[in-house]
Amino acid sequence: MTANADPRRTARQPDPPKAPPSSRRGLWLSLAAAVLVLGAIALDTTVVHVGSEADIRQQAFSPDAYGQQEFPRIRDLVISRAVDAQVLHAAISADQQAAIAEYGTPASTGAIFMINVTGVAGTPRAGVYPLQVEGLPEDLVIRVQTGPAINGTDLRDAPGDIAFGDFRNQIEFQDAGSGINRAMAAEVLAPIDTANLTGRTLTVTGAFRLVNPTNWMITPVALEVQ
Repeated sequence: MTANADPRRTARQPDPPKAPPSSRRGLWLSLAAAVLVLGAIALDTTVVHVGSEADIRQQAFSPDAYGQQEFPRIRDLVISRAVDAQVLHAAISADQQAAIAEYGTPASTGAIFMINVTGVAGTPRAGVYPLQVEGLPEDLVIRVQTGPAINGTDLRDAPGDIAFGDFRNQIEFQDAGSGINRAMAAEVLAPIDTANLTGRTLTVTGAFRLVNPTNWMITPVALEVQ
């Protein structure tokens, strides 16, 4: 070394300390585990293409789409199973359980009956018309709801095959009934001047829930005005 040499430029820097073998093995094991996890995620991942059937299933539940899909089937079923009001009243009066077994759809909150009835519409209250029907006792109240609000889940429950387990939660199950009611109103009630039916003869085919044997509230699937 010359007198003018800079020791900082010529002195050999010490090598950095090497990781012990155990640390290197741990690093490789961690990397291998990460690769395995990513591989498992990739295998368990389903690619959903926009507009595909899988994409439609993952979309939010649409009560109106459901109602439009289900109402035609429910309408046809109710019409095919509808019983004349006089026959139905006699059966319920004689043996309610036997009437349910023969004509009704069992349900937890009251059996659903399908009915066909002709009567003269009285004065409505909140879109619900009482019907005066020949051949039935005066203490039997028969009413038909015409909207604008259609309440209840009688149409949803009429087939007996739409169950809570078909939906993600109680809200969807309830909304399904509302969607069916709206689909019915659009098809059956919208073409009719439902605000001016008093004194007119109505032929109604529909469903009602037997809660009170002397008070039947019908949700229609078909309505003819004379």
